[in-house]
Amino acid sequence: MNADEIDTQIRMLAAERRLPPSHLARWLAMDPASRAAMLDIARVIRLRTGQLMTALETLEEIAVRERVTVAGVLDRPEIRRIAGGPGSAPSRASALLEALRTLRYPLLKKMQEQIRSEVAALKLPREISIALPNELGSDEFTVSLRVRSAAKLTRLLEALDRSRPGLARIIDMLADKQ
Repeated sequence: MNADEIDTQIRMLAAERRLPPSHLARWLAMDPASRAAMLDIARVIRLRTGQLMTALETLEEIAVRERVTVAGVLDRPEIRRIAGGPGSAPSRASALLEALRTLRYPLLKKMQEQIRSEVAALKLPREISIALPNELGSDEFTVSLRVRSAAKLTRLLEALDRSRPGLARIIDMLADKQ
């Protein structure tokens, strides 16, 4: 396909998805190889409008930061594996966006993994759950208890008390990333 055909296909897909003009302009401003690569992945994974917008924004940020083209980012093995891999289109789209976030925010991803590891190391009973803030956008987390008896409540509170040092480490980790 030549550049004009690619641009026509991009405009058609953008119209189908009701992509905002600013995002269409962002897409059409890419170099020809990047426009074609983005079109290919948008079709293969069947990105919805919001996913397409997020992908365009994140890819542009990665390309600028790393001084590469969007096509170069999309040609990475982890991205190609997601695009050509098994699974439903929605699950692959979600995996693509998560992989792009990891590329864009490597330190955030590392911090998330460290905090999740700390939570797992607490080995809390399954009736206790810890909800970490989305994208670590806060220095708070939520602890939830599921109980049916006073005796169970007592055991869960004792487990939380034993985990106090680990919970404090998690709070410190969340506060330190701010």
